[in-house]
Amino acid sequence: MTKFDLAQFIDHTQLKPYVGQEALRLLCVQALRYRFACVCVLPQYVKLCAGILRDSSIGVATVVGFPLGSTYTEAKIAESIKAIENGATELDMVMDLTAAIDGSWDQVQNDIEGVVRAAAGVTVKVIIETCYLTKEQISKACQVILATRANFIKTSTGFGSAGAQLEDVALIKSITNGKIGIKAAGGINNRQLALDFITAGATRIGTSSGVFLVEGN
Repeated sequence: MTKFDLAQFIDHTQLKPYVGQEALRLLCVQALRYRFACVCVLPQYVKLCAGILRDSSIGVATVVGFPLGSTYTEAKIAESIKAIENGATELDMVMDLTAAIDGSWDQVQNDIEGVVRAAAGVTVKVIIETCYLTKEQISKACQVILATRANFIKTSTGFGSAGAQLEDVALIKSITNGKIGIKAAGGINNRQLALDFITAGATRIGTSSGVFLVEGN
């Protein structure tokens, strides 16, 4: 796999709350150079990145209900609408994790469906934060998300107790059987690990180490 082939899998990510516009401008310059799938940034930087990437095929993703997920559905919908107005082409929303752990799956589904409706065709990735779920809960989350018409299941925020795990990606793949994209994120910081996740079933990789990965490190 060439570096440009691998780049097509990567959401080039900068979600640290203590960096400024120069870091985001660099992120976009790197995305243009390597032709990453998209950049993934905090909501306040969507308009900046959308402007820089306007004449390219690179998407602009942002996060919704981040990083905990346990907020009002109405707040997630408002975040989604504002992000799209500012130029977001993909939304990485955090599932209502507390509802999932409580087994309130109707609440989880309604929350996701609210964002999917608000997105009106914009790609929606649902972050399930696998490090806090049992295998049975991961399986149920996958089944619920498939019913919502979201576009991706994403493993992790990168702010939990652990990031993506190969066995969880393989589990998600076995449950969803190619019916939805799978984004592995959190702790993927070298090329071989990225390739291992792709082999396990990931169709997108979220990482802040995109340049490091594609340059073969």
